Amino acid sequence: MWVCKAKCVAQLMMHNHPAIGSGFSPGILRPSLGILLVILVILAGAGCDQPFFKNDLEAIQARGVLRVITRNNGTCYYEGPHGSQGFEYDLVKAFADHLGLKLELLVIDHETAMVTELLNGQADLIAANFIVKDDLRQHLAYGPVYGEIQQLVVGRRGEAKLRAVADLVGQAIWVQSGAFHEKLMNALKKNYPQLSWLAISDYESEELLEMVGSGVIPLTIADSNTVALNRRYYPDLVIHFAVDEGQQFAWVMHPQGLSLHEAARQWFAMPSTGSLLERLNQHYYGHLEKFDYTDITIFRKRLQQRLPQYQASFQAAARENELDWTLIAAQAYQESHWNPKAKSFTGVRGLMMLTRKTAREMGVKNRLDPKQSIFGGTRYLAGLHWRIGEEVPEPDRMFMALAAYNIGWGHLQDARALAGRMGKDPNTWSDVRSILPLLRLKKYYRKLSHGYARGTEPVQYVDRIRTYHKILRHWDETEN
Repeated sequence: MWVCKAKCVAQLMMHNHPAIGSGFSPGILRPSLGILLVILVILAGAGCDQPFFKNDLEAIQARGVLRVITRNNGTCYYEGPHGSQGFEYDLVKAFADHLGLKLELLVIDHETAMVTELLNGQADLIAANFIVKDDLRQHLAYGPVYGEIQQLVVGRRGEAKLRAVADLVGQAIWVQSGAFHEKLMNALKKNYPQLSWLAISDYESEELLEMVGSGVIPLTIADSNTVALNRRYYPDLVIHFAVDEGQQFAWVMHPQGLSLHEAARQWFAMPSTGSLLERLNQHYYGHLEKFDYTDITIFRKRLQQRLPQYQASFQAAARENELDWTLIAAQAYQESHWNPKAKSFTGVRGLMMLTRKTAREMGVKNRLDPKQSIFGGTRYLAGLHWRIGEEVPEPDRMFMALAAYNIGWGHLQDARALAGRMGKDPNTWSDVRSILPLLRLKKYYRKLSHGYARGTEPVQYVDRIRTYHKILRHWDETEN
């Protein structure tokens, strides 16, 4: 049995931070001292002889559930078209599977609240791109480092190039209020007293990047992984320079959770975990083959080289489901570039990139068989089209079906419901299209049934298919 003596902990805190209890001024607090105060209050309130754990890992295994704190955003966890996903989600899900445990998520936005819930025993670990802070090492247990991020100054293409912190003086910089980025700006201000910025609340980094990319604000500071995820959506984003040398991030556990900490250390040391991390980085941060939607030349070449092998199947599947075969072919190109062996990290495969679940429901036994994939994907799209209903006119009905194929039925319905609440028409694609990107904004997604979604993706997905479709129809009319 482990026993935490609150008095001893308090003395330790006082020894390491003499400002505590000695009339300190909040203005001289180090960046992480707010979290340190939370730790002190929680541990002191536990009672001198009250045990936190008897055996932490055995207790978790007896419960059968690993409780994990994370964030609902593009780098940690969100609901994708085929279920839960996100770098942190996939990583911690693999750890839970390794331990033979179910995974239960507790979504929290702010680090101080995360630490509070962890130390109160509401969760077993934090998996949320949590930056390792040296002044917290003796009070929180960090798992092995598995990534590094830099803080980047991001602007918009066409603006003057900035190369150093001194160039930021006199610039309008927007950052998240209370986030690490604001603390970083406070630290930089010591050497650059004229440095200023606007700190705003209720906006995540992704939202600020969108505002920069759209020309609403000139500059922001964001984590390098968040920038990597969003540059494909906003190609006008430009990285000026890195403000720092980089920070490491790791999972966070209770300081007395020795057994869980050791289990995590051993798991991260396994070669299979190293391979998993490589695949996750490749999948989420852009090292897979990227589609260049300006390069129509490649598409035109593949019309001659690849399409003839599958054209008869596209036509037959479309007839069976009363759809346009050129539209199905355009969607298949967007999904796989007409590569029957295409496979993503999340496990979707084949020409129409079907999940195992969808393939099973559509009667597909072999997802890598081009004909089966085409018929299965076409049946699935036709089902979504039917489900949307006749109250939505064409072609809006088909555009919404395509969007649901990409982002998932639940997120599409969230967007339509939000459109109605905002005075827009949920049965018109142009209105729903304008709403979908809002699913990435906290002030909207936190009130929606299915939470965060990369709402820009289905907009681009449908736009690209429409472009391919136009080219295909013209090609079909002229060649045939």
